[in-house]
Amino acid sequence: MLVTAGVGVSPWTVFAEGVTDITGWSLGFATLVISASVLLLWIPLRQAPGMGTILNAIIIALVLEYVLPFLPTFETFVANALLALTGVFVTGFGGAIYLIANLGPGPRDGLMTGLQAVTHQPIALVRTFLEVLVVAIGWALGGTLGLGTIFFALGIGPAISIGMQILQFRGSVH
Repeated sequence: MLVTAGVGVSPWTVFAEGVTDITGWSLGFATLVISASVLLLWIPLRQAPGMGTILNAIIIALVLEYVLPFLPTFETFVANALLALTGVFVTGFGGAIYLIANLGPGPRDGLMTGLQAVTHQPIALVRTFLEVLVVAIGWALGGTLGLGTIFFALGIGPAISIGMQILQFRGSVH
């Protein structure tokens, strides 16, 4: 939804867009290659992937590859900004699903926790460093920055938290 809105994307998607600009790959394939590369960085960090880790990488790549062309686009900036904001909440809810399932972190989350364990720096500092690094590289390679990037940076944490609260509430009702 963030990509379709055209008003800026998440930091890692900025990076993937930059990779597509220099390789000619599709956004889905570039995202899959980046996820696999990030998983290789787990080895010296002694992180262990789970089923959720692998599924995260594959599903995100497949959605970008095959669902993206079918998502709506709008003519007005306001409508596209709302689409981007909705995309942040959908992403946050999806993140909550795989975190609650406890099947392993996504590739980027595992990199974050692995670096935090090695550096002993606060998790917020490690995540911010990673996000700023990949957005800078992606932008230098030609990726898209914009309002959606800000929405994602400020909204993904609360969106995941809300998603987890909803899922935990539903789990306690049944």
